[in-house]
Amino acid sequence: MSKTENAALALGNKSKFHEFVDSFGLPRLIIAGFLLVLFIMAPIVGADLPTQITNTINRFSWNAVLVLAMVPMVHSGCGLNFGLPLGIISGLLGATMSIQFGFTGPMSFVMAIVIATPFALIFGGGYGWLLNKIKGGEMMIATYVGFSSVSFMCMMWLLLPYSSPTMVWGLSGKGLRTTISLEGFYDKVLANFLQINIGNLSIPVGSLAFFALLAFLMWAFLHTKTGTAMTAVGSNPAFARASGINIDKMRLLSVVMSTWLAAVGILVYEQGFGFIQLYMAPFYMALPAVSAILIGGASVNKASITNVIIGTFLFQGIVTMTPTVMNSMIHMDMSEVIRIVVSNGMILYALTRKTEGAK
Repeated sequence: MSKTENAALALGNKSKFHEFVDSFGLPRLIIAGFLLVLFIMAPIVGADLPTQITNTINRFSWNAVLVLAMVPMVHSGCGLNFGLPLGIISGLLGATMSIQFGFTGPMSFVMAIVIATPFALIFGGGYGWLLNKIKGGEMMIATYVGFSSVSFMCMMWLLLPYSSPTMVWGLSGKGLRTTISLEGFYDKVLANFLQINIGNLSIPVGSLAFFALLAFLMWAFLHTKTGTAMTAVGSNPAFARASGINIDKMRLLSVVMSTWLAAVGILVYEQGFGFIQLYMAPFYMALPAVSAILIGGASVNKASITNVIIGTFLFQGIVTMTPTVMNSMIHMDMSEVIRIVVSNGMILYALTRKTEGAK
């Protein structure tokens, strides 16, 4: 092979590499490389690699639906859903009322979704109506809606007439506990379904399949006539209006869908975690979800299922692996401190990328 041919081949390989970097995104490539280094280092510093892979997959399966909830609002031009706690509260109401009504086992999970749905429709409808009134400032208003709804529910968890001994405070018999165990209810109802165990490696097939189903339904919806109209509203409102699309209706639909997915997402999170956490627990839950989809390559007006999968895996992988590897290296239990530093660092980084287009 001549020098000219070698140079042309090298130039072609370099061009392909640049194309790959541009398509995947240099920031995501760096994060993925760092995560790969952590996986390689884990057995070297004494951490059990299969266990760490299991933890990463578990955290992905818990959080993926919450990140998926971002997609409809981004497509309709409503921006990133910082009001995610409103949907989470709908899910918490479904979860607590399911237990209150005496449902147990897998049926309690099904009924939690059924009961949460009308709350999500009502809260999402009101939330969507509000966002339609303040076009252009959605994300700022959404943040206040999320924070204020959590604070309001802190009072309601004490005042609502719950009476189940599993949930209420033992001495007074009034008000819900801060943390409620799901043992005997829907604890790991999805995670244990068709679970694959290979040594210390466990794969929660049920949780992953449930997310895959919702992701497929979202993808299918976005390719329908209504989904295309929703995307048109977010991409070019003037063109959408000229085409006869009801912009406010599309935006309202996207907010209701996002709120419902958040309600289902928190139920999936709880079944994997094993507990219901009330009061201030949902306060900052929007930030990791927003950060994950941004790290995955989404922007404030464009998002895809691929962005959800990549972003959730990278975010949860870094948050899971970094404390473990660092603790094993320095032989000190600083996992919570490291997790807070890393997670907030990832959130800060992601919010600075919000103007980038999706790759």
